[in-house]
Amino acid sequence: MRFSPFIVGLLKEKFGNDIRVSRDCELLTLDIESVTGEHLGVNSMKRLLGFIDDERNTRQSTLDVISRYLGYPDWDTLRLQDESSSNSTFDDRDEYLACNFEKGQRLVVTYPHNREITMEYVGENHFSVIESKNSKLLKGDLLTLTHIVRGYPLLVSEVIRDGENMGSYTAGKAQGINFILF
Repeated sequence: MRFSPFIVGLLKEKFGNDIRVSRDCELLTLDIESVTGEHLGVNSMKRLLGFIDDERNTRQSTLDVISRYLGYPDWDTLRLQDESSSNSTFDDRDEYLACNFEKGQRLVVTYPHNREITMEYVGENHFSVIESKNSKLLKGDLLTLTHIVRGYPLLVSEVIRDGENMGSYTAGKAQGINFILF
């Protein structure tokens, strides 16, 4: 389970900071504990925010603690609020989960120094690079990523080139990225 953009937005607002790196999850769990008096595991928070790719079921008590931190009595109440505010189609949001893309949908990512990557979603959090300008990524690279956020670095957990795992890749480390969908 991963949090929706709506819940991530609520967490950022309550926390008063962006949640961009793993360390932010640690600070967030400390803030949750200071507000609620209840301890959460850092790895649970990392999993819910997509920093750890793990589909384990989250305990109801963990979700209830997070809900109370956000000012809701329990997870069911927060989930109802989330469902009433969410939109299943793409819009002008600044954050997208890879799993919500449709096969064949394209994405152009731009970042400083005239870098541009055009990629196509091929399924299961994988994107194929169609074109690359001024980037270390090459046409034909297969990228694995869980989400994309405007103004933040593009975090690629895995780059497969000619059948070989080249490791992770980060684009736009200093100033973040911009993107368009089509």
